[in-house]
Amino acid sequence: MAVARSMRRTSPITLVLATLLALGFVCFLLSPSTPASAAATSQSRQQDAAEHPLSPPTKPFLKSQPIRSDGYKAAPPVVHYDLNNLTSTSTAAANGERVLILTPLARFYQEYWDNLEKLDYPHELISLGFIAPKTKDGNSAISALEKAISKTQSGPIDNRFASISILRQDFEPPLPSQDEKERHKMSAQKERRESMSRARNSLLFTTLGPSTSWVLWLDADIVETPTSLIQDLTRHNQPVIVPNCFQRYYNSEARKWDIRPYDYNSWIDSNTAQELAATMGPDEILLEGYADMPTYRSLMAYLPDWKALDPSRMVELDGVGGTALMVKADVHRDGAMFPAFPFYHLVETEGFAKMCQRLGYSLFGLPDYFVCLTSLLIHPSSKEPQLTLLATGLSL
Repeated sequence: MAVARSMRRTSPITLVLATLLALGFVCFLLSPSTPASAAATSQSRQQDAAEHPLSPPTKPFLKSQPIRSDGYKAAPPVVHYDLNNLTSTSTAAANGERVLILTPLARFYQEYWDNLEKLDYPHELISLGFIAPKTKDGNSAISALEKAISKTQSGPIDNRFASISILRQDFEPPLPSQDEKERHKMSAQKERRESMSRARNSLLFTTLGPSTSWVLWLDADIVETPTSLIQDLTRHNQPVIVPNCFQRYYNSEARKWDIRPYDYNSWIDSNTAQELAATMGPDEILLEGYADMPTYRSLMAYLPDWKALDPSRMVELDGVGGTALMVKADVHRDGAMFPAFPFYHLVETEGFAKMCQRLGYSLFGLPDYFVCLTSLLIHPSSKEPQLTLLATGLSL
């Protein structure tokens, strides 16, 4: 008598295979699918990666070095770079022009990093470079920075930056304290700004790659900019251009939040300043913003037209500050750096401006376009309001 099919003994192997197939099907259904756009971005970044580990830090290095038959890694190939094909234009994003954002880092502000992440210029075209002093504050800043980097670079692909470099200064900073009052004492300016020049130059010369079209110098305490900052500055297609930097603070007399000019290093020169420089010794420098040294220059900090703000209005400058300074990479390649010595009685960013002029470049400022420094004065009984920065002005 034949045995019914349902009564036959099922093989254990069949049961195991059926269970594995069922589990695999369930996992497939529950696992999140990778969006086509994310996959395309990832593939694009792989193809755009640097060719070998000795490539300048403009692009990410994702490719492994081949292993020779004797077990050693093959030598990196010779790579040719044609800088004639490199552009820096008014349509930077559309042309895929790479931007290098450089920041001297004495302290880390999370708001700075948050603002950096919000920039809507394609992040795969942005490389970052930092340099920090070998101090306790510098160690703390680097530690916090690395945590922020780890979170961003392991997050969504579109938010990741192309490459990030961190340098440590190989010299001691002249001032042990980064307190704002100590940093801005007139007696400390020459030594402090010469040290800053050395840090900026170390950072620039180490990170500027052959694919870099623009260099944006952005101070570590700039916490508010329009998200379109890079596009807004490159749109003018000028060799050197700088926005106006203001600071939020709590006005204890008016009992409200207020704003005030901060960066006095962007200016139009005056006859008084030139005559004063003519009387100085070779190692003396002109300083701006100090009552003991009146120069009567026209400061861009005081040039906004508050009645009719126009963020695209430009003025030609003779000095620039470095809080948010956009420079065509070719200007730096031509030799414009930050003099760590009196150069026409100017140092650091102001000396850089003079060097640009000597190289034949013009400098421009945007008096009605604002970036904002971190708020350092917090009233104990007041809660800081939501900070909002408009391209046409600051809003409290």
